Amino acid sequence: MKTWIVEENDIRIDKYLASTTEYSRSQIEHMLKQECILVNGQKPKASYKVKIEDKIEIIKELLTETNVEPKKMDLNIVYEDEDIIVVDKPSGLVVHPGSGNYDNTLANGLLYHTKNLSDMNGQERPGIVHRIDKDTSGLLLVAKTNAAHQVLASDFKDKKVNRKYVALISGEFPNRKAIIDAPIGRDVDNRKRMTVTANNSKHAITHLTVLKRYVGYTLVELKLDTGRTHQIRVHMKYIGYPVFNDPVYTNKQCTEFGQFLHSKELEFIHPITKKEMHFTSDLPPYFQDFLNTLEEKETNVK
Repeated sequence: MKTWIVEENDIRIDKYLASTTEYSRSQIEHMLKQECILVNGQKPKASYKVKIEDKIEIIKELLTETNVEPKKMDLNIVYEDEDIIVVDKPSGLVVHPGSGNYDNTLANGLLYHTKNLSDMNGQERPGIVHRIDKDTSGLLLVAKTNAAHQVLASDFKDKKVNRKYVALISGEFPNRKAIIDAPIGRDVDNRKRMTVTANNSKHAITHLTVLKRYVGYTLVELKLDTGRTHQIRVHMKYIGYPVFNDPVYTNKQCTEFGQFLHSKELEFIHPITKKEMHFTSDLPPYFQDFLNTLEEKETNVK
């Protein structure tokens, strides 16, 4: 059984679930007809409009989930033992199935790599404890056992997992450091986007440190106190320095590589052995090559 607590008001249940879960609107409508969805323990009509604090349940026993098939992939496994995997995800790879993509995700590759993955998040998210966006590259932590998954999920919730990102933002950020403390909620005008808003939002804090300034760009390190959807991308847009090449939060034409955002550092306590674990990841070639181009331009100007 999957459960959600509603954080918005006065939105049709099919529209709300389609924008906040991996299920399409047609799948939601089918599940409503099959009476697979409960709201506060009751079977709602498709026209029902959700309210804040509503408890929505999808009854797993009645829902036929899409079977995620193993697929051979050239995964960059940074670390693996009996309990966890640390993988370095390339830009362009979706973490888990959803929105019609059930064949070419990290989850498919993980299932080919090993049959030992936690199932706490259901059949469609084997081993997935947390996620990063499709076009965000870098380190991701995977659980092989439910025992490890349970501890890691609690550690993420309690902010015991340290994650640092590197991003190239558009514009020359004037300060050396900054703290962005701005609540994030879903954009009412575009349900697939998030925005800084006081309505139906969650507390969100991002710490920014400048690594290097270029002409027209700034390379920054970002540390999250919270883990909201699209948090870095939304906060960078909010302060007027969007992540370069972001296809969603900029109005500029972008390349297929997507946003220049990389999960560079991951630090946590091993869920079973309690050993301190620390991993770093180099920038992907496309990202690094663009930085080299900016360096060359500065050298030529000087």
